[in-house]
Amino acid sequence: MKDLLQERHGVQVLMCDPAGPTVATVQDALDLIGEAMFSAEIVAIPANRLDEQFFSLSTRFAGEIMQKFVNYRLRLAVVGDISRHLETSAALRALVHESNMAGHVWFVPDIEALDARLKARSAPA
Repeated sequence: MKDLLQERHGVQVLMCDPAGPTVATVQDALDLIGEAMFSAEIVAIPANRLDEQFFSLSTRFAGEIMQKFVNYRLRLAVVGDISRHLETSAALRALVHESNMAGHVWFVPDIEALDARLKARSAPA
C-alpha cells in the first residue's frame, strides 16, 4: 500500500502507509507535507513510522515536526499505540493531552478513533 488520499467524514486525509519510510528528519516531514499540501487537510501518520526521537521530547524533534504542520496549515494525526512512550514520560503525556484538546495535532490509538474525531467535528452543532 502506498500513501493514499481518502475522504473520511467529509475531510481529505492523506493516509500514510504503515510500511513506508520512517520520519526521521524534518525533511522527511516536509516531504509528507508536500505530498499533502494541495489535496489534504490532515496527514495521518502511523506511530510506527515516527523515529524514536519523536517521542523523546528532549530532542525537540516532535516540536519541530508539529510546528511544520501548523505552519503549512495541515493537521497531523499520529495513529497507533504509543503507550510504551507515555509510560516513561510525563512530559509526553502532557503534550498528547494538550494536543488532543486542540485541533492541529491529534494522537489517536487507531483509525476508528480518528474517524470518530472527524465525524464529531463534521457533525452539525
